[in-house]
Amino acid sequence: MIRHLHALLPQPRLTMRLGALTALQAILQGLLLGTLAPILTALLRDRPDFAAARPWLLAAGAGLVLYGVLTVVATPIGFTAASEVSEQLRDRVLRHAMALPSGWFTARNKARLARALTADAGNIGQLAVSTGGPALTAVLTPATIVLVTATVDWRVAVLLATTMPVAFLALKRAGRISSEVETELENAATDIAGRAIEVGQAQPVLRAAGVGRSGTPLMRRALAAHREVYRRGLRRAVLPDLLYTAVVLAGFLAALALSTGLFLTGRIDPPEAIALLVLTVRFLEPLSNLIELIGALHAMDNAIARVQGILSAAPLPAPARPVRLGPAHDITFTDVTFTYPGARTPALTEVSFTCPAGSTTALIGPSGSGKTTVTRLLARFFDVTGGEVRIGDADIRDCDPGRLLERITMIFQDVYLFDDTIEANLRLAHPDATARELAEAAAAARLDEVIGQLPDGWNSRVGEGGSRLSGGERQRVSIARAFLKKSPIVVIDEAASALDPENERAVSDAVRRIAEDPDRTVIVIAHRPATLEAADRVIALDRGRVVQNDTPGRLRHVDGLYARLHGRYRAAGAWRITGDRPPRAGAEGEPWG
Repeated sequence: MIRHLHALLPQPRLTMRLGALTALQAILQGLLLGTLAPILTALLRDRPDFAAARPWLLAAGAGLVLYGVLTVVATPIGFTAASEVSEQLRDRVLRHAMALPSGWFTARNKARLARALTADAGNIGQLAVSTGGPALTAVLTPATIVLVTATVDWRVAVLLATTMPVAFLALKRAGRISSEVETELENAATDIAGRAIEVGQAQPVLRAAGVGRSGTPLMRRALAAHREVYRRGLRRAVLPDLLYTAVVLAGFLAALALSTGLFLTGRIDPPEAIALLVLTVRFLEPLSNLIELIGALHAMDNAIARVQGILSAAPLPAPARPVRLGPAHDITFTDVTFTYPGARTPALTEVSFTCPAGSTTALIGPSGSGKTTVTRLLARFFDVTGGEVRIGDADIRDCDPGRLLERITMIFQDVYLFDDTIEANLRLAHPDATARELAEAAAAARLDEVIGQLPDGWNSRVGEGGSRLSGGERQRVSIARAFLKKSPIVVIDEAASALDPENERAVSDAVRRIAEDPDRTVIVIAHRPATLEAADRVIALDRGRVVQNDTPGRLRHVDGLYARLHGRYRAAGAWRITGDRPPRAGAEGEPWG
């Protein structure tokens, strides 16, 4: 565990200092007990020999002073080390996360990252000090006592030395089961946390259904599963724990019986017998504490493993000598094949097309056809499995990832806003933007209409994730960012879908303004005829392959995916709601009454 922890920390010097101080204190405890035998031998005579006891008393006093000094020095170092361990882990995990490909950040991995940065990093720092120190003491103090006991009576020392490895074997089995139980409990607790968040978010639905107090069946099942895992864990852990306790207690009783037998047979004197009894008790105490610490130690080891799991994720490869992107911003996909990690079938197969600089290209296709994958590969959320993606003359894999994303603006379907003001959320795209630039971007995205209706205007807070704004209003903020960033490449993922008519018109107008800018190359995932007709080119994808690639005017007259999509929308536009009422079932020709 100590090795795993030090492997995680960039600068483990403070924890090593704390470990060294703790080790000195543990060894010093055993050595102080070693002064007991000569002191008792000198003082428990018919006529106490204070002269013989004085050097040992002075040595014991000096040892106590030194122990006190070490405690005073180690205590603040312990508090600082716990904080520093957590800080170093958070910093390392966060830096590593920033180097991971954007495609790594799935819902599950985002939850893992959040847990690593909060609970795991904090628990590792705390447990490394509050549990690691006592565990080190529980090993080194008994080992020192064995050596000290050998100076009093070698037979008792051999018995104690034999007890330690047997106890550690029993402890190893108890620790393995404790680790498994802790992992199962952690998984069950994570499930409860997820269901609790779900219950909090779905309160309006639950109360409307009359189950606002009792929660969902999934929540109740998660709680019941956690209780069952806890009970099963207790049953599994009780026997190994009792076995370890029995081994330690058996060693203590054997040492006690041996010391008593040696005294009764006259092979040791009363002072030595008393010293052996004290040493045996002090040998037992720290060993007994280990069974209480083993659960926390394995919890720390499991947390370290979870953090290490994130750190082992391969970062996005960065070229040693990045190629500078030129002024050209045409986009070329050449024989691009891509398979998502863990998937069996490719999401894209030999996809080739070109988006000329200043043009607008629309991507269409059924769900799962590869439209979103194209946009992710362009932004280098993942690297292609085969082929290449180029911007101008540069393969994007040869570019600096940060510089690449400066050239690209992504407008997603689901917009996430930070719990800050509208202005602060907008400035993410351009921190040094002037008030005039902010106002122009807001007007272009028709965000100014929203700001004008808010009581605090630009200083209105949007809530967590933008919860105080509607979906269309959040989308306007996202589009305003695109105007403010002024990047030459804009990728739009069906920005106007699932919006009310007013917001749909506003967002569609803003998207059209972006597409009409001759200095921008636009790729838009869309299905609405107005957006498709405004595109310079339409690329139809099906099962990861390009099945059509031409202008909207030509594709409209060619039997294929685009013509069918266009026909369905035209037919849908002709739908009318009439006032005729159908006849009642079972009474042909009889009107509805």
